[in-house]
Amino acid sequence: MNYFRTIFLICGLALGLHAQAEDTHETKGAADQNTVIINFLNELKADNSVYMVQHKIEFFAGLSKGQTPKATVVTCADSRVQANMFDRAPEGDLFTIRNIGNQLVTAEGSVEYGVHHLHTPILLFIGHSRCGAIAAVGGNYSKESAAIKKELDTIDIPADIGNMEGVKANVNNQVTGAMEKFSEEIESGHLVVIGAVMDFADDLHQGAGKLHVININGKTDSNLLENARALLTPKKAKVSSEPRPEKHAETTAVTHEQAEAPVAKPKVKAPKKVVTEHTDSQEPAEHH
Repeated sequence: MNYFRTIFLICGLALGLHAQAEDTHETKGAADQNTVIINFLNELKADNSVYMVQHKIEFFAGLSKGQTPKATVVTCADSRVQANMFDRAPEGDLFTIRNIGNQLVTAEGSVEYGVHHLHTPILLFIGHSRCGAIAAVGGNYSKESAAIKKELDTIDIPADIGNMEGVKANVNNQVTGAMEKFSEEIESGHLVVIGAVMDFADDLHQGAGKLHVININGKTDSNLLENARALLTPKKAKVSSEPRPEKHAETTAVTHEQAEAPVAKPKVKAPKKVVTEHTDSQEPAEHH
């Protein structure tokens, strides 16, 4: 009897110690998380203070007047890809949209706003090395939530493709989709669509952190991309639908008497060409 009692006591003690250990672990985990949050907030405030000191009041006054960005930029939401990698002063320059897989279709309204309302002349899609969205699409993401699966479903790349090749294929797909959507803006020369890859892992072996432009208006040949100017569509001049005003009769009409009158020679030392407007009945003027 004492034997079983001892066993029960030992088991109870063990279970109690295990529960206490779990509580201690959970408490410690919560404390660690709280520390991370507090440290983040402190760093946020400190970095913001430095930013305020580094920029003069005129800088912020300019931003407060409104935005006229140079480009609408669609990047992956990956935390490793940030605007300061390719723009030292992105404030006011870039109308930036971030989502899973740097896609047009999952952020169509935001992209439209940049192109149609802000009239940015550039629409730039940026993929990146070691992209988790591309890796997920290349594998099995059936266990993801419905919301995540919905965004991954619109990335159309082969299942057996490598990560970097998949990144480039996805960027090219985004450019193609944008060219179809904004075909009028492109044809009129008011928009150029560019695809690029931020290679912070040096998977393309041309330097870690390099931004590679891989597509301009659907052109992907590296030799053509070297001469970007040749790939841009010149703006077409707008043809006015209003009729041209008629010239005043006194300055354009040529009478019958004027047509028959001899052309007077100009009283100048050096000979000059005299161009005289004439009707169908008028003889061409002589040139002296």
